[in-house]
Amino acid sequence: MFFLAIGLLVVSTVLYVLTGESGMIAGLPRHDFMRLAALLSILIFLMSGAARFAAGKTGQALKALGIWAAIGIVLVGVYAYRAELGAVGDRVVEELQPGSVQTVSPGAAGRGAIVKVRKTQGHFIVKAKVNSRSVHMIVDTGASTVVLKSEDARRAGIEINTLNYTVPVETANGRAYAARVRLDKVSLGELTLERVDALVTRPGALHQSLLGMSFLSRLHSYEFSGNQLVMRS
Repeated sequence: MFFLAIGLLVVSTVLYVLTGESGMIAGLPRHDFMRLAALLSILIFLMSGAARFAAGKTGQALKALGIWAAIGIVLVGVYAYRAELGAVGDRVVEELQPGSVQTVSPGAAGRGAIVKVRKTQGHFIVKAKVNSRSVHMIVDTGASTVVLKSEDARRAGIEINTLNYTVPVETANGRAYAARVRLDKVSLGELTLERVDALVTRPGALHQSLLGMSFLSRLHSYEFSGNQLVMRS
């Protein structure tokens, strides 16, 4: 029973650190979940200690009490530095999954969603969903519209061979031509916009798709703060 109490506390603490400030755990607000887990762990520990004392194992019970006290000190430290540990968790996720978008708040009825991304290799790279298909894009406030390279457009279900490439665009490789399209849906985590104007470039003209102003300008706000970009629908 003693190890059950420890396991419950460890798992609960990990879940608490990894979830955002507005996150839910097992259908409960994260703070309420942590309180409930702590109470259950204490109850299990007290039952375990009482059983050991009743069985005449006083030494084992006192040893278990010392271990419990040490774990309690560690958990208090984790709680005290929860913000810093949460930031570390975000950084680890970003390193393992470049472009990952963290939902700070899901909003309601498609409005009020808040998401954030961290800068990677000098750019804000996001893993977006275009027409429900995953596409990595660079956030570019200098681009007047969302721009998809041909491979990403094809992945999003666009028939690139039937497009009319008449719009001149400047790329790292010089001037190229693109076609106007309207995307059914572009999502970043829980933040979703529908009917987004975009351009699709010819094959080989663009190395990375761009999340430009035809998406960003329709947000309630977007804010760059150091290595972090926060967007609100």
